[in-house]
Amino acid sequence: MLVLSGGTGTPKLLLGLKQLLGSSDLNVVVNTAEDCWISGNYVSPDIDTVLYTFSGLVDKTKWWGIEGDSFLTHDFLKVLGSTELMALGDKDRAVHIFRSELLRNGRSLSEATMALAKALDVKQRVVPMTDDPVATIITTSEKDMHFQEFWVSKRGEPDVLSVRIEGIKEAQPSPAFLELLHNEESVILGPSNPVTSIGAILALPGVREKLEGMRVIAISPLVGNKPVSGPAAKFMTAWGVPVNDDGVAALLGKLDAFVVSRDSSFLGKCVRMDTLMRTELDCYRLARNIIELCS
Repeated sequence: MLVLSGGTGTPKLLLGLKQLLGSSDLNVVVNTAEDCWISGNYVSPDIDTVLYTFSGLVDKTKWWGIEGDSFLTHDFLKVLGSTELMALGDKDRAVHIFRSELLRNGRSLSEATMALAKALDVKQRVVPMTDDPVATIITTSEKDMHFQEFWVSKRGEPDVLSVRIEGIKEAQPSPAFLELLHNEESVILGPSNPVTSIGAILALPGVREKLEGMRVIAISPLVGNKPVSGPAAKFMTAWGVPVNDDGVAALLGKLDAFVVSRDSSFLGKCVRMDTLMRTELDCYRLARNIIELCS
């Protein structure tokens, strides 16, 4: 099974799929357009959340970072007068250091991700969408800023005028992503931001064309007409689509099955399910229903 993932909603689904599928049956391609360098180290938030989910380390109250992590380094940096873009836990920072050393020594992001997965005993295949540099840039009423500055430093408060993925036209899908697109017959678009998570993956050159020959199943990240979390509403408005499942469908394009919440206003062809994942049991139930839909 091939799943395209961002860093919040989809990892919850992956937690359920992990319980139901053999590790060799689950392949995940992850958004990298929100990656950035912090304090000299390369941070890949969505990849890390997926790795932490599969390794059992993820903080399930926040769905980012490592459960029970300390923040001694981050806090002492503040004492020294250095302000970081986001709070990095100490164990989490060790992961970034591990990755960054590999990148500085000429390894690709795919190779670094594979090495991290092995070190964390992750058996599922987790690959970045691209090895090339891309960045989500938000044009706000204040200025242009990186996604992480908008969402973390500014707490998503500025008005959003436009959203773009810098470097996406020049970037290429990672070799492993291309291999999966060639070998898999179906793909699941996870319940992550349709503009900057799933949308970024779909924007890579050639990806939508590859999906034309596959069965595409998408799960809306909205419950009713509201995002469960994240800035999807502002981003969808900036892209000129309504903040509802009609807007999600318009952004995702050709779909063979579209899973929406039971109270969705969507009137087109769809499959209605309980898509809100508050507990691990919810994650398991939705994953089971998605597997049944795929079969």
